[in-house]
Amino acid sequence: MLKITGTHHAAGDVEVVVVASAFGPQAVRRAGHKAWIETVGLAGASGFEVRRELFAHEAEASFEALRALGAAIAGRGLWSVYSTPATLYREDGELDAMTLAAAYAEADALGARWVKLQLGGFAGQADGERIGRVGAGRRARLVVENGQGERDGTIAQFVALFSALERDGAADTLGMTFDIGNWDWAGEEPVDAARALAPYVEYVHCKSSEGHGARRFPVAPKADDAAIRAVFSMLPRTAPRGIEFPLAEQAVQDDATRHVAWLAAA
Repeated sequence: MLKITGTHHAAGDVEVVVVASAFGPQAVRRAGHKAWIETVGLAGASGFEVRRELFAHEAEASFEALRALGAAIAGRGLWSVYSTPATLYREDGELDAMTLAAAYAEADALGARWVKLQLGGFAGQADGERIGRVGAGRRARLVVENGQGERDGTIAQFVALFSALERDGAADTLGMTFDIGNWDWAGEEPVDAARALAPYVEYVHCKSSEGHGARRFPVAPKADDAAIRAVFSMLPRTAPRGIEFPLAEQAVQDDATRHVAWLAAA
């Protein structure tokens, strides 16, 4: 049987990340993130996104456990993203500085390149100077992701966020994780979002969706999808692309390798 050893990509290719949830939430909680590092490396990816909500026990978020996981990821020649479902802004619109500080500390223990939060209840005041103070001296770079609802999933909210940060003189304090599929949940067009937000995008979550309403679910983007191609053409190729759709359970390694190669070159 032929062993897959990864893919060598051309110099102009985009870096690709495999998001832990692509292996199935229950599978990751059961086996742990470390169980999937070799698969990610063999697929030819550059990075691995660790998901805090997929830790089976809170002990996995301890600094000691995160340092060990980060060492295992780096030992395979990969860099990491640390994703937390926590929100940057509370429901009342205030910056959640304590949550942000905790997320930074955990990401730095992991050795992550980025720490990813959800936007939350942003209401117009970015408090960019304070974000900068919380992030001062941290290794990880803060990126905020568009969600799946009206609270944190509209183009207007993210335009307002980056405009507010610019008014604060704090435009460089954070970037954006652009989740292509999440715009569908929020009723927004991904192409319109890419046109409006491309200058702020530093990381891309790649997925499409099928179904409607509560029955909508993530799927792999199709290579011949004109909308996906249009989004890719607008977003910076310096922004790594994350596989955030389910991989085939019966052929995880082959499916991961195929999609890494495609996203790198698309």
